[in-house]
Amino acid sequence: MKKVKFDIQGMTCSSCQAHVEKAVKKLNGVKNVEVNLLSNNMKVEYDENTLDNEDIIKSVIDAGYGARVFKKESEDKKNSNTNKEELKNMKKRLITSICLLIPLMYIAMNHMFYMWFKIPVPSFIKSLLHGTKNALNFAVAQFILLIPIMFVNRNYFIIRI
Repeated sequence: MKKVKFDIQGMTCSSCQAHVEKAVKKLNGVKNVEVNLLSNNMKVEYDENTLDNEDIIKSVIDAGYGARVFKKESEDKKNSNTNKEELKNMKKRLITSICLLIPLMYIAMNHMFYMWFKIPVPSFIKSLLHGTKNALNFAVAQFILLIPIMFVNRNYFIIRI
């Protein structure tokens, strides 16, 4: 039996973790699989006469995720820099999303802001977006304000392999 550690890319939730684990467990010769979502890695114990690393990586890729054999020293420095850059990008996306969300929330909830906090609503918003006769305008305005938020966070919807 051989034990190998793999880096997994693209997992975002426990369902992803279970999907990767299930895909690798299906392979003949696999004895034990442990997938860790927080550290994005997987430990596999398998029979090296039946399987090799490439078969396991292919199984993970076929499941819709990325995989590679874990390398210690030189890769750790590279991964650390990559993780720092990714965290920096996530922070920028969060701040941008919040800034874009404020006008969207104001348009969508202006009547509640007025009732609860007595924040005045401009008359053009009331005349263009309030009431059943302006329901389509209301929906289109929210959709137009939502597009930039989704564009900024498009990486969340894309599976990287």
